[in-house]
Amino acid sequence: MPLVGVIAVLLAARPPASPPAEAPYVVVLGVGQDAGVPQAGHRVAADWRPERRRRVAALGLIEPSTQRRWLFDATPDLPTQLWALDQAAPVRGRPPGLAGVFLTHGHIGHYTGLMYFGREAMGARAVPVFAMPRMRAFLSENGPWDQLVRLRNIALRPMADGVPVALSEKLSVTPFLVPHRDEYTETVGFVIRGPHRAIAFVPDIDKWSAWGEGKVEALIARVDVAYLDGTFYADGEIPGRAMRDIPHPFIEESIARFGRLPAAERRKVRFIHLNRTNPALDPTSDARRTITGAGMRVAKRGERVPL
Repeated sequence: MPLVGVIAVLLAARPPASPPAEAPYVVVLGVGQDAGVPQAGHRVAADWRPERRRRVAALGLIEPSTQRRWLFDATPDLPTQLWALDQAAPVRGRPPGLAGVFLTHGHIGHYTGLMYFGREAMGARAVPVFAMPRMRAFLSENGPWDQLVRLRNIALRPMADGVPVALSEKLSVTPFLVPHRDEYTETVGFVIRGPHRAIAFVPDIDKWSAWGEGKVEALIARVDVAYLDGTFYADGEIPGRAMRDIPHPFIEESIARFGRLPAAERRKVRFIHLNRTNPALDPTSDARRTITGAGMRVAKRGERVPL
C-alpha cells in the first residue's frame, strides 16, 4: 500500500481527540428525586449514614478558562451542592460565585434552593436565574420568592422553547418543553452544548410517549450523554399510592424502548432523579445489573462530562 494510503488508514483508526483540559465540563451534583434519599420521615437509621444518602438531582457547568460556573436546578441540597462546586472549581469573590442558574420547573426539588440566596441566608446579589415565562411569573408573583426578586437577590432572565442561550462563543444552553403535570409552571429539559460535545438533561417528564413519537430518540442521537428521568424503576414501587398520579417513564419502560437503539446510542443514557424507592439506587441490585446489561447507566454524583 502507498505511504499516503497507510497514513490515511492510521488516521481513520485513531480515536477522536479528547477535549483540551481547559474545555468546559458538566459535573453531576446529585442524582436523587426532589425529596432526596432518604426522605423526611424515613426511620431506618442505617439509611441516614452519609454513604447511603443521595442529594437531589442537579448539574453544574464549569468553564475553566473564564472561572465561570452555572447550576442546573436549585435544589433543597443547594448549600452542599455549592460546596461541592467550590471544591471542583473554586472561584474568588462573593458567594455564590455563579454566572447563572437554569431552572427546569416549579416542583420542590428544582427551584426551592433559591431560598438560600435570600436575606435570611447568603444575601446574594443579582444571581441570574434563567426561567421560562410561567416560571418567571410564578417567582415574581408569589411569596416568598417575589422578595428575592424585589431585593435583587436574584435577577430573572428569560428563556424560550428551542431558543439557545449563549453563555460564551462556544458554550450554549437550549431549553425545550416537555410534558410534566405543570401545575404552576411549564417544564423544560436542556441541551448543554460545548465546543466539542453536548449533553441533555431531562430530570422530569410524564412519559416518553406523551412527548411525541421519536422525540427522545432524536434527543439521544444529537448529544453525547443524555441524563434522563429515572425516577421509578417499575410500576407498583410505592405501596398505597396510585402511580398514575405521579407519572414518569419507568426505567423498565425506558430499557424496553431504548433497547431498539444501537449500542452506541444506549451507552449515552444515564438515569437520574431516582426516588428513594428505586432499587437501582443500590449498585449491587438486580435492577442495576439489568440497566448495565442493557448498555445503559445510572448517573453518579461527582462524575464529569467534558464538553
